[in-house]
Amino acid sequence: MMALLLLLGPVAHAEGVDITQAHLESTDEGVKLSATFAFELNRGLEDAITHGLPLYFTTEIELTRPRWYWFDEKAITESQTIRLSYNVLTRQYHAAILGRLQQSFSTLDDALSLIRRPSRWLVADRNALKTDAVYSVAVRMRLDVAQLAKPFQVNAINNADWRLSSDWKTFLYKAE
Repeated sequence: MMALLLLLGPVAHAEGVDITQAHLESTDEGVKLSATFAFELNRGLEDAITHGLPLYFTTEIELTRPRWYWFDEKAITESQTIRLSYNVLTRQYHAAILGRLQQSFSTLDDALSLIRRPSRWLVADRNALKTDAVYSVAVRMRLDVAQLAKPFQVNAINNADWRLSSDWKTFLYKAE
């Protein structure tokens, strides 16, 4: 049995996403999230993208304010999705933050850099949070298979290669 396992070699599986850095910044516009993610695409996901299947990476953030007299108040719940695609004709990778920004890249690694280090993202308007209140912040990033075409969703749900996600990273933020 052990010899058979050695002959088969390493089993391909999806690696997780690590949130290496995440914090909120107060600006004139409001509160912005600055985050950095570390991950690599496995061979199955690289093949899918180079064959024209777009991948969607969603970053979610929740700000809750604890209350002693009732349930915690969910002050902010936001998400941002980045679509990563490949154009076979132009041999260009495209990363698009849905509704705002689109950039083209010559390599997959360059396109992934936009996902790994997204620009600071406005998560709350200036007056959305109560001044001097302390909020619990939870952030995570995942490959969003729900945005794939239906036939691919079925395959993605049953295939471990498509499970690319981080755990929730939590920290405290005092509103200014």
